[in-house]
Amino acid sequence: MAVAPPDNGTPPGSSQPRNGFDRYFEISARGSTLTREVRGGLATFFTMAYIVVLNPLILGSAVDGDNQTLPIPAIAAATALVAGLMTILMGVVGRFPLAVAAGLGVNALVAYEIAPEMTWADAMGLVVIEGLIIAVLVLTGLRTAVFRSVPTQMKTAIGVGIGLFLTIIGLVDAGFVRRIPDDANTTVPVGLGIGGKLVSWPMLVFVVGLLVTLVLVVRRVKGAILVGILASTALAMVVEAVGNIGPSFVDGVPNPKGWSLNVPTLPSNPFDVPDLSLLGQFNVLDSWGRAGWLVVLMFIFTLLITDFFDTMGTMVAVGQEGGMLDEQGTPPRTREILLVDSIAAASGGAASVSSNTSYIESAAGVAEGARTGVANLVTGVLFLLAMFLAPLVVVVPFEAASVALVVVGFLMMTAVRTIDWSDYEIAIPAFLTIVLMPFTYSISNGIGAGLIVYVVIKLAKGKSREIHPLLYAVAALFVVYFLRGPIEALLF
Repeated sequence: MAVAPPDNGTPPGSSQPRNGFDRYFEISARGSTLTREVRGGLATFFTMAYIVVLNPLILGSAVDGDNQTLPIPAIAAATALVAGLMTILMGVVGRFPLAVAAGLGVNALVAYEIAPEMTWADAMGLVVIEGLIIAVLVLTGLRTAVFRSVPTQMKTAIGVGIGLFLTIIGLVDAGFVRRIPDDANTTVPVGLGIGGKLVSWPMLVFVVGLLVTLVLVVRRVKGAILVGILASTALAMVVEAVGNIGPSFVDGVPNPKGWSLNVPTLPSNPFDVPDLSLLGQFNVLDSWGRAGWLVVLMFIFTLLITDFFDTMGTMVAVGQEGGMLDEQGTPPRTREILLVDSIAAASGGAASVSSNTSYIESAAGVAEGARTGVANLVTGVLFLLAMFLAPLVVVVPFEAASVALVVVGFLMMTAVRTIDWSDYEIAIPAFLTIVLMPFTYSISNGIGAGLIVYVVIKLAKGKSREIHPLLYAVAALFVVYFLRGPIEALLF
């Protein structure tokens, strides 16, 4: 769903290519324009640029089995490099507006569960192995076949669930919704702001930015989401200059009324020389002897399941947002998209920044009108520049960037109307898929629960023939995935 119509004179839906570049990327064929693609690429970058800061904080805060840490500056540089190259590769090969960067959740798994059992090089070697396995599954057609076996309405539910997931990510990152401490005299797990009140300037910036962006969207203003991000950032910089609010953590001490992730101030030196010393620092063999083959296999399986289905869900959601899915709910060039994603996973391990995967924040760019891989070229180049301009990248706080996630969440939620809620056989699995993604903070958990329940309901109704044979295997794998805790306890 685009926020605004084309704006460079090309009639909406025009399919006549203007030149070879247009023909290759199918810009006109998809009813887009170069202006919209550039604008979409910018919006995507601004909504996911936080990973250049957040990934180093996650990986750099953990120690491996030898009590060694990774240098944060090197992680930041490699994170931007791999994200830039893989996003461009996705644009050129997949020709789909799906940006790529180090995956959140997977990086925490690598940092806090895998690395402590071995060395950092060993842990990143497992990520490389996982990426190569997924590549083989793509090349053999199995990954695409699994994707096509999922019922169309379940794919729609995946997109809707991801929309709600994006919304809660935006609300939590902005501090608008916060976890209530365990010692609080209440059974409510989350609440509004601080103590149920909006009492900080950063929260005001988020609220004002969200209202402005929503008004722009309703009025069909071109570049509404991007304008909202930039306007919110500008307001945040003014507020910080006047109030000197500071970060949400000061020397490790929480400052609930501070800015999340970044303090919106212009740096004195906008340039920095990237440290690429972590490239190639991985080992695919030693982990098997050090941690044991059963432990290693469980780690690889967990990485595999998470990457395998997160990307499929993200791809559907982004395609659904842009109206780029066919009648089976499949985006164009599915095989190429999945292949690049698997290469990105292995590349992330080879660069010591954890598995790289497709980002749902790409939906922000699609909401701005991006429909082709040209948007990826813009986003990718900006990531490459971020290696040298890291101080500028960290100007945008969560309170400004999260505005886009909430708005995009609404746009993706609108597809819920296409699900047949009167048919409980699809409605119940779809419901679980939708609600478990935000409530468990995991795309894979939502997909897994929905598919397991779908298979169980069909079997209970005596409709086994309506289940694609591959779905039995997928459901069984998800059962193992959900039971991996007891399985690990039993084996180890």
